[in-house]
Amino acid sequence: MHEAMGGALRTTYRLTVAAGLSLGSYVFVALIPAVVVLTGTVVGAGTMPEAVLALRRLAGFKRRQAADWSGTEIPEAYVPLTGPLGERIRAALTDPQTRRDLRWLFVHLGYGLGLFIVALVVWPIALLVDGAWSGLLGNRPVVLPLLDRLADLDAAWSRTLLAPAPNARLAERVAALTATRADAIAAHGAELRRIERDLHDGAQARLVALSMRVGLARRQYDRDPEGARRLLDAAQDQAEQALAELRQVVRGIYPPILTDRGLVGAVRALAASSGLTVTVEVDGLTGPDDPRPPAAVEAAGYFVVAETLTNVARHSGATRAEVRLSRAPRALRVVVRDEGRGGADEAGGSGLLGIRRRVAALDGAMTVTSPVGGPTTIEVELPCVW
Repeated sequence: MHEAMGGALRTTYRLTVAAGLSLGSYVFVALIPAVVVLTGTVVGAGTMPEAVLALRRLAGFKRRQAADWSGTEIPEAYVPLTGPLGERIRAALTDPQTRRDLRWLFVHLGYGLGLFIVALVVWPIALLVDGAWSGLLGNRPVVLPLLDRLADLDAAWSRTLLAPAPNARLAERVAALTATRADAIAAHGAELRRIERDLHDGAQARLVALSMRVGLARRQYDRDPEGARRLLDAAQDQAEQALAELRQVVRGIYPPILTDRGLVGAVRALAASSGLTVTVEVDGLTGPDDPRPPAAVEAAGYFVVAETLTNVARHSGATRAEVRLSRAPRALRVVVRDEGRGGADEAGGSGLLGIRRRVAALDGAMTVTSPVGGPTTIEVELPCVW
């Protein structure tokens, strides 16, 4: 009974905060006519975007309160209020989420205070009924749970009123896909430049030298067969080196080991050759009935592990790392963790930006956690239909 009483008090506190927010909504509504009048003047034109920002903060507080109670986040989809004053006013007036926030503001005037008043009525009834009959009911409250239902209603109504409009979500998705496409193009361009550089500085240079040695051997063959043989032996060595460098370039495009061993085997090979003590954990990818991810997903996952382990060896100061590959319902999850010095910065040339672009090209998500002093954890989710 005491636990139920404590929970009821916490619930009542939430409803009290909601009622206080409702009273604040009354003040905000009363100021709306003044904001409209001031916006029509030269001096007060800037009050409109500032009022909308204040409304967003008020609605954001309610989103957080409702999410804290229900455990379900309420997303935001606001148009940024940036640029010259005219553009900010236009964005404030045309943003669909502003209209939804205003609708919530007016409706919340009623249900915020109404639910609190109902809670005040429930309390004396609960003390009378639950207190008097607690012995007969086995200390199980009957009326107090009604307070939780009131808080559930407050969270549900707020979530319905404050959730982004479908067209706002579509616009947000289009913006995200536009950014993803730009990252994919940038990653593709960087990959082409890397391939071109590797070919120009490595295999191409060796093939040019090979051609010259073969030409010299042809001209020297009749008058100095031994010298021509030495040139041909050197040309054969250069041909083998050029082939090795071409294979290395091909591995950078799509490592053949992925075809031969799959992602798990390829990652274990990476771990063995990384120069670190690497623990590889696998969940849901090694069973006989477990399907393989698509080739593009495997290549991206391999690249994430390879680049991250390279960063660990070069920059972190760590000697150990952990790699975890797991199968999520609609994604491949890759986690790499090390106990190094931390402080990883995407803008510091550590390769993290390249990893993020490679992941974004597949519409994946990447999270970097790297406080100064460590540890550093790279978490990647790559969409995958199994």
